[in-house]
Amino acid sequence: MSVFQVLGNVLWIIFGGLFSAIGWFLAGIICYISIIGIPVGRQCFKFAKMVLCPFGKVIDYGSMGSGSVILNVIWVLLCGLELALSSVVMGITCCLTVVGIPFGIQHFKFAMLALTPFGAKIRNKEMV
Repeated sequence: MSVFQVLGNVLWIIFGGLFSAIGWFLAGIICYISIIGIPVGRQCFKFAKMVLCPFGKVIDYGSMGSGSVILNVIWVLLCGLELALSSVVMGITCCLTVVGIPFGIQHFKFAMLALTPFGAKIRNKEMV
């Protein structure tokens, strides 16, 4: 991880990343309340961890099977829409300033993730 990625992640936590991670964490707790929601909650906790340090990570929306599509529809109806809307609002707010644009882009990336978390894969960005 480069110095710029570490600096970006620290600034990210200060400028709204912590709120996004808390949202994913709360969604995971809500899903864990029911026994059926445990796999969904596990995904939420994985994404909450990733949202804390987004710089240096890439989200691939590869092949989604029918199970992923069904889970994504259920997810959007239960928690995903609220998380996506909050990420969009924070992204727009960050993009109002020139300095906040990189953080706004991260929020928009997580808004998409909030709508389709199942079937998405997180990987480290290769350094070129």
